[in-house]
Amino acid sequence: MREKLKPAGETRAADVLHRMRADIISCALKPGAKLRFEGLREMYAVSFSTLREALSRLVAEGLVIAEDQRGFVVAPVSIDDLNDLTYVRVLVERECLALAIKNGDDGWEADIIGAFHRMDRLQTRLGSNYYLSEEWGKLHGDFHFSLVAACASPNLLEIRQKLFERAHRYRRMSSQFRTKWRAKDVEHKMIMDSVIARDVPKAQELIERHIRETTENVIKHAGHLFVAHEEVRHGRPDHVAAE
Repeated sequence: MREKLKPAGETRAADVLHRMRADIISCALKPGAKLRFEGLREMYAVSFSTLREALSRLVAEGLVIAEDQRGFVVAPVSIDDLNDLTYVRVLVERECLALAIKNGDDGWEADIIGAFHRMDRLQTRLGSNYYLSEEWGKLHGDFHFSLVAACASPNLLEIRQKLFERAHRYRRMSSQFRTKWRAKDVEHKMIMDSVIARDVPKAQELIERHIRETTENVIKHAGHLFVAHEEVRHGRPDHVAAE
């Protein structure tokens, strides 16, 4: 059976949503930036209605804020937000892991091993600057998703993915200032081994430590940026393109 083609307008809307989300997560659109329609239309070459639809979706995802009578801004970053995000991520990841370990089969285990192998091989090829690679970032996300993919709750997985993407914004900011990263390959393998061994307490302990240590390093290396962006929230936003 042939796959039903999406209407052109729907395809364009999905494309601009994907591009804007990626630009926010990568910090190409900076935290606190004012999102002006004229500038966005020029950047993404789409209509105002398509932009508004994409922005509304990003508001629902927590990546954009709608200000009453003032338009839209990229969600700012702060230590308070990062700490709260970390708290919620730990709760969700622990639950997802427990459910995945309960429901996962041999195919799920094979997917985890494959995802780890692809990420680890690329990291070896890239060397010490692997964390700057967008390809590695994607494989890293794929590995973490593989761990919880069998949790059997689409809603929980959707929430988890949105939280993971919000956290990636902080990781990207931190990566610009780090000179050395901790041995994540060892951490990832320990997490993988505990999940495949079906050791729920150990897997939960390791994933929580992994998330919290990442947060500590983000604050250590990029915390000075959060102060500047706190100022953005009080009336000095960056602007996206010229009016």
